Formats: sequence, C-alpha cells, structure tokens
Amino acid sequence: MANVAIYNMEGSEVGSLELNDAVFGVEINEHLVHMAVVQQLANNRQGTQKAKTRSEVRGGGRKPWRQKGTGHARQGSIRAPQWKGGGVVFAPVPRDYSFKLNKKEKRAALKSALTSKVNDSKFIVLDELKFDEIKTKKFQEVLNNLKVSKALVIINENDKNVVMSAKNIPAVKTALTNTINVYDILKYDTVVVTKDAVATIEEVYA
Repeated sequence: MANVAIYNMEGSEVGSLELNDAVFGVEINEHLVHMAVVQQLANNRQGTQKAKTRSEVRGGGRKPWRQKGTGHARQGSIRAPQWKGGGVVFAPVPRDYSFKLNKKEKRAALKSALTSKVNDSKFIVLDELKFDEIKTKKFQEVLNNLKVSKALVIINENDKNVVMSAKNIPAVKTALTNTINVYDILKYDTVVVTKDAVATIEEVYA
C-alpha cells in the first residue's frame, strides 16, 4: 500500500496515511482513461449546429435560364451549393454526441486516474480544510504553503466558505467526492484531498 504524507493548512507535515491499493494502487488502464475523457467531452457537446441544404434555402425554385443556347453552364437553381447564397453540401444538423460507458469501466478509469496522480507524487492529503469566512486570499495562502498552483481540491462536504473562497482562483476547482471525474483529475496538475474525503472515496470505490 502507498503511504502519503498528511499536511495541515500551513504546509507542515503532521502525519502519514496508508492508501487503499484497491483504489489508489490499481494497474493503470490508459484505454479506459482515454474513453472516459472522450465520453465526458462528447456528453458536454450541445450538438445544436445547423446549416441549410439546397432544399431548405429560400428561393431558387425556377430554372435561372434555359438549358441550351445561352453560353452559360447549365443550372437548375440559384440555390445550388455553387451559387452565392446557396445551400451547404452535407450541412450539419442537430445531433446527440453522447454515448455510454459501463459502470465498471467508469470506476476502473477513475481508479486509474487517481493511481496515476499518486504515482506521480501529485496527490496531496490535507488533515482538514476549513475557513471562518469567505476569503480568496486565505485559500491562496494554503495553496502557496503546499507549493501548488493548478489544483483540483476534493472535499467531503459542501463547505460554502471553502467553495466560494476558491471560486475566483482561475487554476483551481473544488469538487465533492461524489462529483469527481477522470477529466478533472487529469486536467489539473495536482489533486488536493482532505483526509475524510479520501476515506469516503475508498469506501465508495474499493
């Protein structure tokens, strides 16, 4: 089992924690991690793009000139794709880009992503993360103490003071243990987790 240090908000080491190998020490499956990221990005797409084909563009019902004898190339409609204001060839239409992954595949991908952060020493455990008031400056001080800049901060409960304090820091995102996903874990350089959040993750995914 991997051992990681536990830090306080001042950046001092206050203990160590043994991580469960069933969650933080699995064999990394890069294919499933890739599929989980692709799925999340695909599911976020609106798919509302639309352009008109030649059958949908207004006008152009009459043949612009007779077939032969004018010296022009033959034309059937002024709304054909080669005309200005004409329809679009193979025009995009609204569609649903989403697809599904099995629950087992999702869990395996998440475990792989968490394991990769532990292996890269980019997984920091905090004994607690609490603020008496909403203060971005205080949250930034905690990050500076931990020598972290771009971080995903995982907390166990929806603490308004913590969430709102981190909201104005561009390179930081807070997440609850039940909202973590592969894309966010990989997007941010470091994963900062509270000790009780680690226990919850192990309880759910082990």
